[in-house]
Amino acid sequence: MTDLTRMTATDLAGLVASGETSAAEVTRAHLDRIAAVDDRVHAFLHVDTEGALAAARAVDERRAAGEQLGPLAGVPVAVKDVLTTKGVPTTVGSKILEGWRPPYDATIVQRLRAAGTVMLGKTNMDEFAMGSSTEYSAYGPTHNPWDTDRIPGGSGGGSAAALAAYEAPLAIGSDTGGSIRQPGAVTGTVGAKPTYGGTSRYGLVAFSSSLDTPGPCARTVLDAALLHQVIGGHDPRDSTSIPQPVPDVVAAAKLGATGDLTGVKLGIVKEFTGEGAEPGVMAAFRESVDTLAKLGAEIVEVSCPHFRYALPAYYLIAPSECSSNLARFDGVRFGLRVGDDGNRSLEEVMSLTREAGFGAEVKRRIMVGTYALSSGYYDAYYGQAQKVRTLITRDFTAAFEQVDALISPTTPFVAFPIGARTADPYQMYLADLFTIPTNLYGGPGISVPCGLSEGLPVGLQVMAPTMADDRMYRVAAALESVVGTFTPPAL
Repeated sequence: MTDLTRMTATDLAGLVASGETSAAEVTRAHLDRIAAVDDRVHAFLHVDTEGALAAARAVDERRAAGEQLGPLAGVPVAVKDVLTTKGVPTTVGSKILEGWRPPYDATIVQRLRAAGTVMLGKTNMDEFAMGSSTEYSAYGPTHNPWDTDRIPGGSGGGSAAALAAYEAPLAIGSDTGGSIRQPGAVTGTVGAKPTYGGTSRYGLVAFSSSLDTPGPCARTVLDAALLHQVIGGHDPRDSTSIPQPVPDVVAAAKLGATGDLTGVKLGIVKEFTGEGAEPGVMAAFRESVDTLAKLGAEIVEVSCPHFRYALPAYYLIAPSECSSNLARFDGVRFGLRVGDDGNRSLEEVMSLTREAGFGAEVKRRIMVGTYALSSGYYDAYYGQAQKVRTLITRDFTAAFEQVDALISPTTPFVAFPIGARTADPYQMYLADLFTIPTNLYGGPGISVPCGLSEGLPVGLQVMAPTMADDRMYRVAAALESVVGTFTPPAL
């Protein structure tokens, strides 16, 4: 039989359902792969070997009993360590939650378990999802399987690297400013950010509540769509959850895989075709645009003039919300506690705990956000940023009156060497230049591999209107039908 770790989630589910292999065999193959390569990749913070094998055996027992299995039953999945998992460590990449075992599952984790997927463990990430390279994890950086001296993107680099290293066929990420799509682009995998509110945030440790969006990561567009269908949908425990069913993203991916985009109108964002991107990235993007046109899509240029202000607006809104959300980590209720020797005040214990528990990037964003929300500066900074957000939303609305979806490069550059940008936060922030507008708008976006530059993957981003997630899957699957999937050099 073909190496189980190299197979798609769709094919693995078919083998398990038919009895040609067992979920336990599939799980063991991936656990063995993790043991063989993760010392070089560091995709995982915690591997739940016993829990994974128990879940796999349960699937096999259900199949033996004649139960009808779901479309992903028996398929392993890696979960970004930002989602709570009952009894399994959830650290959010931070020392302040080291060793914390939540008493409940996030809604998405509940849905994964109910669907019969097998959770392998929790993946590495930038601390509290604040970063673009997974170098800001308190537990060390993750390495890109294409070149282990380079970053795998962030903040969900662990999930993307696990896919590219064949440690898992599926993964879950979260996207606040591009943290699913950007790692997908630089690791040659598929990363999809659903419509904000289309996937539940219940049990997602909050960074920026008006932006955070959990979503699927995979090696193929169809696999991502299948995972999206499992985790999406209304959740009454999440006040921002949209009370509508998930669009038929699986049917859209299958339609796109036929390679026919006749009648689809795609817009190239004028503001994303000038300076700021590496020549090799733009060359791969232009070649992909030509491919989409040959598949029948009509390509037009559209202007979204306020997209150029998205980066500064985001870096006021997101830190402001993080400064509020992270106030709960005070050394009193849960997590790390430092200096509680009976001789210090509560304020001193809080200060010492936060000093020891938060990393430099988290502290930077908390301070920026606290300043932006402070008396006398709120209107000048946070208030103005929210006005820019409205203008960006209007740009999207106007663009979607002209086209079905927008396309752009996912990232301005390919994976850069570890340590190359940590000394200059602004250069690091530029990694999310093309992805941030979609988060501010709240619509869906997907990154699909579209080529190579200097031997490293380049991603193409498809952006669609809110609750039109199916459109992005159709376009992405159509491109994939020509470009194919990407395989990194052997580890």
